[in-house]
Amino acid sequence: MRARQLEIFTAVMRAGTVTEAARMLNISQPALSQILRHTEDELGFALFDREKGRLKPTPEAQELYPEAERLFGELEGLRRKTADLKLGRAGLVRIGCSTPPAMSLLPQVMAAFRVRHPDIALRCNVAPVMSLRTMLREGDTAMAIALTDRMPPDIEVEVLGRTGFCCLLPEDHPLAAQDQIALADLSEEFVISYRAATRPHEELDSAARRAGLRFEPRLEIDTSISAVGFVQAGLGIAVVDSLLPWAQFAGLAVRPLAGSPALPLSLLTLRGRSLSRPEELMRAQIRAQVS
Repeated sequence: MRARQLEIFTAVMRAGTVTEAARMLNISQPALSQILRHTEDELGFALFDREKGRLKPTPEAQELYPEAERLFGELEGLRRKTADLKLGRAGLVRIGCSTPPAMSLLPQVMAAFRVRHPDIALRCNVAPVMSLRTMLREGDTAMAIALTDRMPPDIEVEVLGRTGFCCLLPEDHPLAAQDQIALADLSEEFVISYRAATRPHEELDSAARRAGLRFEPRLEIDTSISAVGFVQAGLGIAVVDSLLPWAQFAGLAVRPLAGSPALPLSLLTLRGRSLSRPEELMRAQIRAQVS
């Protein structure tokens, strides 16, 4: 399956109709249909059954699709890189970031970097830690910032610093009168916090066990920023990282978590991959900003 055929196949799988797939690719329906039929002829089996104007993927297409999506993603990454070079944007820094540092550290880093290096183009991708790992491996980002130091061997981890946890409460909550809140204070509260099998949950659970308690959020979240709306609605108390600038959100009281465990703030790069000069400059800026 050639690159154009791969593009057609993934577009039809995503869209479900020839009309929508043709619109996505900005080509005519007859041209798309012809390429699709030619692809099936070359493969020697059908990819779609035609039913009332819609295309139903065959079992063979369903089996091919995950691998096709992976290859198409790599092809798109190659196209972006060649487009950057064509436009004279070889001075480009791609950086990935999880949400907490993206809302706190990264804006300061980018602003300072822009003053020093106005001609270097910047690209930022905010994503979960698992996605950042994939982006580093596929070359979609040269470095990433995240609240973890646990990575596979092919990802190099540089711990820049550490941050703790805090509690977000409705402003009129009785516990808002305290200067800080302990895990024991939350035993009868509706707690909003990270889902199990995440680094923040593991740290909070370990801290609770050391105090003879259990840490069992009633509402689990994937990213700390998603807790804001729940707390503003009066649903409960959120235990989240201290890195985000929580004071900017109306209706919240922010209190430190007493005896808080620490989360590592880390810079991630792909082991064995050399950074370009602009990327080295960005890494130096990140280190300087944290210190």
